[in-house]
Amino acid sequence: MSSVPRRIVTGHDADGRSVVLSDAPTPKTLDIGTAAFHELWITDATPAPIAATEPEPTDRPVRTPPPANGVMVRFTEMAPGAESPMHRTETVDVGVVLEGETWLLLDDGSETRVGRGDAVVQRGTNHAWANRSDSPARMVFVLIDGAISDELRAAAGPLQFFDAVLD
Repeated sequence: MSSVPRRIVTGHDADGRSVVLSDAPTPKTLDIGTAAFHELWITDATPAPIAATEPEPTDRPVRTPPPANGVMVRFTEMAPGAESPMHRTETVDVGVVLEGETWLLLDDGSETRVGRGDAVVQRGTNHAWANRSDSPARMVFVLIDGAISDELRAAAGPLQFFDAVLD
């Protein structure tokens, strides 16, 4: 896959002034061959606590959903011809295509082409991604912990596939 994205993290010095704490490649990457996941930042709560410094928040197993009450930001790269399994998480996800194109597949049979600069807002829906091009597709995702309503859970059924550790 392509190079690991650069991550710049800001914080505060002892006098409370803003400073760059780190400027380096993303510290956690999981490459499964057909896709690579680059963890940028993870919070365990919202509102997210902000201290002068904190431990590396991506120093944990790669999981699809964020922690309960948390937020996860990641780059995902999908190889040409790759397709993810259908899956659904109890989250609101915002995905933006940075490079290439992909297809959003839904369980009603619809297939929507998503190109560079396009954004998809996933709201707990069952979906898959398919890169039907000859080039890698690169997206940035913000995953926000959510709560599926009782009525929707009764109609849509249980979550599928992705509440598992990926590494």
